[in-house]
Amino acid sequence: MNRLTLERRQVWVYLTAIIAGLLLGSRWPGLAATLQALLWPTLLLLLYATFVQVPLLHLREACADRRFISALLVGNFLLVPVLVWGLLHWLPDDPVLRVGVLLVLLVPCTDWFITFTQLGHGDVPRAVAVTPLNLLLQLLLLPLYLWLLADAQLASALAPGDLLPALLVVLLPLLLAALSERWFAARAERDALRQRLAWWPVPLLGLVLLLIAGAQVAAVRDALELLPVLVPVFIAYLLLAALIAKLLALAWRLPASHGRTLAFSLGTRNSFVVLPFALSLPHGWEVAAVVIVVQSLVELFGMLGYLNWLPRRLFR
Repeated sequence: MNRLTLERRQVWVYLTAIIAGLLLGSRWPGLAATLQALLWPTLLLLLYATFVQVPLLHLREACADRRFISALLVGNFLLVPVLVWGLLHWLPDDPVLRVGVLLVLLVPCTDWFITFTQLGHGDVPRAVAVTPLNLLLQLLLLPLYLWLLADAQLASALAPGDLLPALLVVLLPLLLAALSERWFAARAERDALRQRLAWWPVPLLGLVLLLIAGAQVAAVRDALELLPVLVPVFIAYLLLAALIAKLLALAWRLPASHGRTLAFSLGTRNSFVVLPFALSLPHGWEVAAVVIVVQSLVELFGMLGYLNWLPRRLFR
C-alpha cells in the first residue's frame, strides 16, 4: 500500500479507532485517566508529523500567484466565517456545541487538503505553497473569530491558564517543524526521513481518536444525540464551501485546476490544530472535542464526494 492509498482510505482507520476506543473505555472505565494522559504527547507527535510536511519557511512562494492567493484568502478568512455564522443559526442554543463547530469550521486545513488536491486533479504546487500562510493566519485570526462569534459564556468559562497547555502543544511542534525544515534542507539525503514522517499523521490521528473515545465515553454518548443536528450542518458546509469556491474562481477567472484547489482548501478544515484547544476547555465542555471528531469524519466522507463532483461537474 502506498501513502496516497492509505490517506484515501483513512476514514476507515479513524472509524475503527473510535469503535476500539469506545469498547476499551466502556469495558475498563478506570483506564480513562491513563488514556487522557497519553493523549497530549500523542497530539504533540501528530502535530509535529503534520507541520513537518508544511513548507513553513517559504512564505514568499505562497504569495507568488497573487490572483490565486487573494481568492483563497478572501474565501477562507472572509467568506467562510460569514458562512459559519449563518450555519450557527441552524444549531440549538448550546454554547458548548457552537464552540465546537466554530473551532473546527473556522480554520482551513494544512494537511489532507494537499492529499485531496492531488487526488482531485488540483494544482498541488500551489496547495503546498499556500499552507504556511493558511496556518499562520488561522492561528492569528482564530481568537478574533471566537470573540466575534462565540457565546459570552465561553469567555467567562475560560481562564488564560486553561489555554496555555493547548498553545504549547501547537507552538512547540510548530517550532520543531521549522527547525527540522532547515535541517532537512541542509542535506538532500535527509529528505528521506521527512518522507517517512509523512506516513505518521494517519496512524497517529487514529491513535488520538482512540484515546479521545476511550477517555470521553460519556461525552461521545452524549454527542450521539446531536448527530441529527450536526451532520446536516457539516454536509451543508461542504456543499456551500464548494459553491463559494466556484463563484470565487469565476470572479477571479481562475483555471479549473486552481478552482479545484480552492474548493479543497475551503472544504477541508484543520481539526488537528484545534483539538488541543477543545480538549483544554473546562469540565462540562468535553462535547466540543467530540464535535470536532464528528466533523472530521463527515468531511472525509465528503471529500470522497468532492473527488467525483469537482473534476467532473463543478470544475471540468
